[in-house]
Amino acid sequence: MSLYGIAKTVIAPVTRAIWPIRVEGAEHVPAHGPVILASNHLSNLDPLFIGVAMRRPVTFIAKRELFAQGNIAQRAFAGALRAIGQLSVDRRPGQSSQEAMENSLRVLEGGCAFGIFPEGTRSPDGRLYKGQTGLAWLALRSGVPVIPIALIGTDRIKPRGRGLPAFFRRVAVRCGPPVDLSAWAEEHGKARSRRAATDAIMAAIQELSGQETVAKYASSVKAELTRHGG
Repeated sequence: MSLYGIAKTVIAPVTRAIWPIRVEGAEHVPAHGPVILASNHLSNLDPLFIGVAMRRPVTFIAKRELFAQGNIAQRAFAGALRAIGQLSVDRRPGQSSQEAMENSLRVLEGGCAFGIFPEGTRSPDGRLYKGQTGLAWLALRSGVPVIPIALIGTDRIKPRGRGLPAFFRRVAVRCGPPVDLSAWAEEHGKARSRRAATDAIMAAIQELSGQETVAKYASSVKAELTRHGG
């Protein structure tokens, strides 16, 4: 059994005991082959719930800060992330996301499931924000199916600013059918096509989540809140 499988054998039952998870539409996720799982993003714990809900391993991009090489605990945690195939990305201003997308493409070329949060960061208020077009570049460049996923209730477990998570809150993971991106096939090099394809994926996520949508990037709204002391 892989390290990922061993970790899931331990983590999944504990997670389900603490936070009952209802999975809907799991039949839409292919059991084998490359696939992109595109989800809304409400909590730092979202990758955990998707990983537990899925029947196959899922690779996510993790912010580079989680791979810190400071004390023993940080080094052990960083080593565990790498062991289960998680990728790091530098999210500081001015850093290119292309390297992250190229690494993600290699995950898909290996026949794996890749999880991504197209909003780029957690929603600051529970609404669904504008998707970043790196998702469409990856989907159109690879040609693999994109499964929309909606997480329900994870924001009540660990809302922004809360240190410890709240236990025994129910979570739903809703999966939809693959998003039809055929209108923009092989047009990953066109900015307008990437935008349209991303919007189609976000619309599919919204249909599952029922969230109010915002025609702004979550990162820009967070920056505004920071400037105004929010």
